[in-house]
Amino acid sequence: MSTAAAPSIAVPAWQRLGRARAFIAVRSFVLFVLLWAALAAWKASPLQLPSPLAVAAALWRLAASGELLQHAAISSARLGIALVVAIVLAVPLGFAMGLSKRLDAYVDPLVELLRPISGIAWIPLALFIFGIGDTLPVFIMVYVAFFPILLNTVAGVRQVDPKLVAAARTMGVGRGAMLRHVVVPAALPTVMVGLRLAFAGAWSAIVAAELIGAPSGLGFAIEWNRELLMTPKVFAFIAVIGVVGYLCDALLRALQGWLTPWADGMELA
Repeated sequence: MSTAAAPSIAVPAWQRLGRARAFIAVRSFVLFVLLWAALAAWKASPLQLPSPLAVAAALWRLAASGELLQHAAISSARLGIALVVAIVLAVPLGFAMGLSKRLDAYVDPLVELLRPISGIAWIPLALFIFGIGDTLPVFIMVYVAFFPILLNTVAGVRQVDPKLVAAARTMGVGRGAMLRHVVVPAALPTVMVGLRLAFAGAWSAIVAAELIGAPSGLGFAIEWNRELLMTPKVFAFIAVIGVVGYLCDALLRALQGWLTPWADGMELA
């Protein structure tokens, strides 16, 4: 006895649009802007809390003058350099610690001693050593980004399925090939999560570092305009920090999906 297939029920277009992730994000953004506008109208003090329209106008003027792109490019370049340095330092050390319990016993206490110290706490000493310039914010970001990458790399190596390692050894795979073809692919999803965490922490730290120790960048621009009581420009640069951070994280997500297509379920909460 054959059973007829149940007819599919067409979902209206407006319902599909309402469930779309992008549309939900747009609705959240609109609600945030409306709340912001209401608070600005209630505060009635453009110096303390400018309206969204005032910030949008300031953002447009900054973009037209090229000042916005200049500071954003400088901060992004510093971030890129810091992440590369942090990856070069943390990833090899993380693999070594994950593979060697003896090395981990020596290094882990030092890591756990330094890790709770905020990168911002090093700014006064770094300012004395490096002075005002590009080196100080890069150093602070490297310090902040180093620990998430290191710890996630160690965790990724330790989470490698022992059955995979045993199977590779049974097939006569050498240590170098084992590392390249078994350990690295298995640990890579966790390493990528650490990279996203490192980016988030470093991008937050750059603002504090540039407030004091840099003659340019988004953090410098925020402090400079605050001293001039140009609050709409301050909010405009803060908005740019959020947008750049969101776009960079989206880029890291895409890179994570491209590098580790077999680990779609491993996402950053």
